[in-house]
Amino acid sequence: MKRLAFILPAALGLLLFPKVSSTFYVLLLTEILIFALFALSFNLLFGYTGLLSFGHAAFFGLGGYTAALLSYYTHISLVPVLAISTLSAALGAGIIGFFCIRRDEIYFAMLTLGFGMMVFTVVHQWRSLTGGSDGITGFEIPKLNLVFAQISLFSPASFYYLTLITCSLLALTLWVITKSPFGLILKSMRENTERVAFIGINVKLYRWIAFIIAGTIAGFSGALFALYDRMASPTMVHWTMSAKPVLMTILGGPRIFLGPAVGAVIFYLLEHIITQYTQSWMIFLGAVLIPIVIFFPEGVMGTIVMWIKNITGRGTDG
Repeated sequence: MKRLAFILPAALGLLLFPKVSSTFYVLLLTEILIFALFALSFNLLFGYTGLLSFGHAAFFGLGGYTAALLSYYTHISLVPVLAISTLSAALGAGIIGFFCIRRDEIYFAMLTLGFGMMVFTVVHQWRSLTGGSDGITGFEIPKLNLVFAQISLFSPASFYYLTLITCSLLALTLWVITKSPFGLILKSMRENTERVAFIGINVKLYRWIAFIIAGTIAGFSGALFALYDRMASPTMVHWTMSAKPVLMTILGGPRIFLGPAVGAVIFYLLEHIITQYTQSWMIFLGAVLIPIVIFFPEGVMGTIVMWIKNITGRGTDG
């Protein structure tokens, strides 16, 4: 009941947001929703499996470039574009993850960074397909073909609702996964990999599956972002893009499911506020983030939830 008391007003507010806000803020919230899903997918690896990836943007970019190429060269509708884009990211995650999950800790992180930069190099150099440093532009958002209607997503409000519905459904899917026996095993591996392996669980297989799920959802968010931005560029697969979900997750809290989503909101609001006063926003953003990390060691949402649970005497892992 307490969760419903929070979820229902939030859902109502999100549904009514385009009716009461300007186009700029509708676009801003659309981007926040996309990156919140991106951060949630990353946290399946980091917060639940205990694996720090520095190459998560590779799958974000694979989904984005596939969506851009399909939109530019074909006239298929939105659902096939998103489906194929997501599958391309899943395939990439399966191949890259097969090699990365064989190592732990810093070695895993460096492997993901290396593969991520390989994908960036291919995207940057394969100019005949990807457009090189210019990227892919000039395509229209495919229409959503339903049984009874064909919906154009050109307007910001229409694309916002598409993003809200799809991101909510995938976030719910991730939540179900984390609460399933599979998710509990991931948490156990995060705490003590050796003990989990000792009782006969195939740690590498579970890590590989988690890696593929995380990469698949990251690919979907990348496809949405390419359609939202009307562009796919090499910045989508650069290591700096991989740093965004890391930062958002640490900001919000990796041990709380919605922590990375809260971190995405904080990140974009700080960026929006600071850029109104200076173009050197990264310096001031860093100055703001340092005390947040120091005084909120479990992330903003994670620390607040921890305080509440300590007061009420409940557990601390969400």
